[in-house]
Amino acid sequence: MAPKSVASSRTTLTELMIPSYANFGGKIHGGILLSLMDKVAFACASKHSGAYCVTVSVDGVNFRQAVEVGELVSLMASVNYVGRTSMVIGIKVIAENVRTGTIKHTNTSYFTMVATDDDHKTTEVPPLLLETPDETRRFLEAMKRKELKEAYKEDFDNEKSRMRLEDGGLELLKKERCVVDYDYGDFDDKK
Repeated sequence: MAPKSVASSRTTLTELMIPSYANFGGKIHGGILLSLMDKVAFACASKHSGAYCVTVSVDGVNFRQAVEVGELVSLMASVNYVGRTSMVIGIKVIAENVRTGTIKHTNTSYFTMVATDDDHKTTEVPPLLLETPDETRRFLEAMKRKELKEAYKEDFDNEKSRMRLEDGGLELLKKERCVVDYDYGDFDDKK
């Protein structure tokens, strides 16, 4: 399978933020932005793989600044990393006030997409051709994020198995903003 360049699947989706996208505070719903990010990730991944793609995970969705009604939002997606059947799509979201020309970076996120065939089975994707130092850096960063994510999952699973209520787990809650309102003997730690 021949490698494909990052540029060959780079995708930008631009949409005007309308009043029906806003929450009660007059800002654009985060769910609207997530939906747009999912669309641009799908388009980018499908262009690279030549296949139907599904979202497997979303990493690093941090809303840095609010998006306002009337702003033009652009979501720029590129393939940052490829595995055998998966791709990490990096997405940068910017919002532009069309009256003033002010542009703000509102989000950066990473969607892991998997390519599937007509039988809904995973299918191999082309290798990624890295043509610039930035593309190489993004590939390496995606490798590191994957490594850290796997280590975190393993660490958390280990901690979960060690965190038992009868072994002092309830003591940890005393400094938190919660109230335990049941008989401690009623808790079945095996659930």
